[in-house]
Amino acid sequence: MTELTPADMQQHMHQDDWVVVDVRQPWEFEEENLTDHNVPLHDIPGRLEELEGWKDKHVVLYCNTGQNSLMACQLLEEAGFPNVYHLEGGIEAWKDA
Repeated sequence: MTELTPADMQQHMHQDDWVVVDVRQPWEFEEENLTDHNVPLHDIPGRLEELEGWKDKHVVLYCNTGQNSLMACQLLEEAGFPNVYHLEGGIEAWKDA
């Protein structure tokens, strides 16, 4: 897993081979988000087969402050995702940047 600052993520988030995923709850995602993808942390283990299409991409995970997205990064790495990134400080750091 690689840590990304908000500035780093800004450079990559609109590239075709990058996927930015919000791992917060759907109601949090609806209030504010950075992407079209919402896969809550607790849903990841049951949705790994569905997420397989992202294995050849750079997958950036974020939450509010970074704690849940760190756990999500670990789950994807354990499932064999080679390019997993973590938004350092989460959406709160993004708003502050």
